[in-house]
Amino acid sequence: MNKSELIDAIAADAGISKEAAKKALNSFTTNVTNALAKGEKVALVGFGTFSTSERAARTGINPQTKKEIQIAAKTVAKFKAGSELSAAVDKK
Repeated sequence: MNKSELIDAIAADAGISKEAAKKALNSFTTNVTNALAKGEKVALVGFGTFSTSERAARTGINPQTKKEIQIAAKTVAKFKAGSELSAAVDKK
């Protein structure tokens, strides 16, 4: 599912216009992004938690030249699925 398909699904489920669904989705992604940029967590009970993690600097290998390269430390976004989402995805 891509962004436009998600907007269509939100509009249909909520009984709102596609424009309103697009604004709601954009607001959600903007607010999650801003919270993560501040180092905050966003927890949606039953769905999951968005957070950040520090990735240490390390030495890697350039696959084309096979030479060692230094990879800088950085902050990365993480998502941990909640119990309800995990149960819905697990079809066993």
